[in-house]
Amino acid sequence: MDPRKNIKTFKRGNWFGKPYYFFGDYLQNKYGCRVLKLPVNAGLTCPNRAGGGGCIFCGEDGSSSPTALGHTDISDQMKSAREAFRRSERSTRYIAYFQAFTNTNAPVAVLKKLYDRAIAEPDVMGLMIGTRPDCVPDEALDLIASYERHGFELWLELGMQTCHDRSLDFLKRGHSHADTVSALARAARRNIPACVHLILGIPGESWEDMMRTADETASLPVAGVKIHHLHVIRGTGLETLHRQGKISLPGMKEYVSTLCDFLERLGPDTIIHRVMGDRHEDSLVAPRWGAHKGTVLKAVEDEFARRGTFQSFLYHPPY
Repeated sequence: MDPRKNIKTFKRGNWFGKPYYFFGDYLQNKYGCRVLKLPVNAGLTCPNRAGGGGCIFCGEDGSSSPTALGHTDISDQMKSAREAFRRSERSTRYIAYFQAFTNTNAPVAVLKKLYDRAIAEPDVMGLMIGTRPDCVPDEALDLIASYERHGFELWLELGMQTCHDRSLDFLKRGHSHADTVSALARAARRNIPACVHLILGIPGESWEDMMRTADETASLPVAGVKIHHLHVIRGTGLETLHRQGKISLPGMKEYVSTLCDFLERLGPDTIIHRVMGDRHEDSLVAPRWGAHKGTVLKAVEDEFARRGTFQSFLYHPPY
């Protein structure tokens, strides 16, 4: 007997034809125009690299966008991204996305100058700040909260990755899940929308472990999620383990099935910023199916259609 028949289910949301609440559709509906993120590398590095050599999955560029390469000035980086993303003359607005490394890793006065510089660029109507859960002191959160206003899209991104400390240790994250819980609670008290990064397929994690992370995420003050499949980037500690045959990576079919299981457990209002990792083929070691994003996205929708389910289908509300 299907155990889902014994669980209270939720009606599918108005998600613009998708079986999950996609960030791009949320922005289009909210602002009535195309909204794109302009990646910024503020050069703030990551404290985990100095203290522990860095996460085993993180490349030397710290997730920096190719559009930022060769530019140190924020305005030049954002101009480069605009030109790279231009596809038509459609009306477009932008979110300044501090993406690379740890973007709260500086004194508040320095951070304010960086953030102010980025949002002063033409047609920028939002600010997205990527950082670590153990690198968000209250002073930084107070600064981020000061940007909240009507018509301005504000997000704090935190690298949660998993709720299991043993997996965080394997990834050499240098923080605990308790750090994530604390950061989310303190952001919520300041009404800062938080998006957490999550990895599916961490070696040593069972299906049950991943679903525990889904349930935990659904119970926390999380407004959005970025879900990544575990992928191996050239020059990382993870590549060494992969070359030595010490880890296994999920196939596309397995990943898509697990991802749908995961999304079924999230709340109906959780915005899905991403459902897979994204890496240029030149630096991607494995799995190679990760280079075919369109194929994976279609497989996700096909799997939901086959099941007849959708995001929040198995969600347990906190009441």
